[in-house]
Amino acid sequence: MKVKIVNKSHHPLPQYATPLSAGMDIRANLSSPVELKPLERKLIPTGLYISLPEGYEAQMRPRSGLALKHGISLLNTPGTIDADYRGEIGIILVNLSQDTFVVNDGERICQMVIASHAKVEWQPEETLDATERGAGGFGHTGK
Repeated sequence: MKVKIVNKSHHPLPQYATPLSAGMDIRANLSSPVELKPLERKLIPTGLYISLPEGYEAQMRPRSGLALKHGISLLNTPGTIDADYRGEIGIILVNLSQDTFVVNDGERICQMVIASHAKVEWQPEETLDATERGAGGFGHTGK
């Protein structure tokens, strides 16, 4: 699938690291380093603008290495970029560690996964069909 992209950053276009990668690394586009103190969150610019086809979204997901080594994640994960959004992609990073973390220009800060999605048309009903699970949730199958 071809997707239109405007790259106002000074970094290469996002790309897959391996032939079977689901996500593409997204880089910070910064004029100076950004410091994230413990439990602090900041919007990090990417310099990227995309035009997805109808029925698709871009999901922004944390990078496992940043999460494990530094406690850095995305606050609204996965973040969704809708097909009709044309603004700059910004990433809400959060520092869940006890140490200050510095985000540098060009640093790979998250992954982007392009996914298809369905639209629903609600069908109001008075009751739903019965299932084995029923209304059980929030750990009801745990021991």
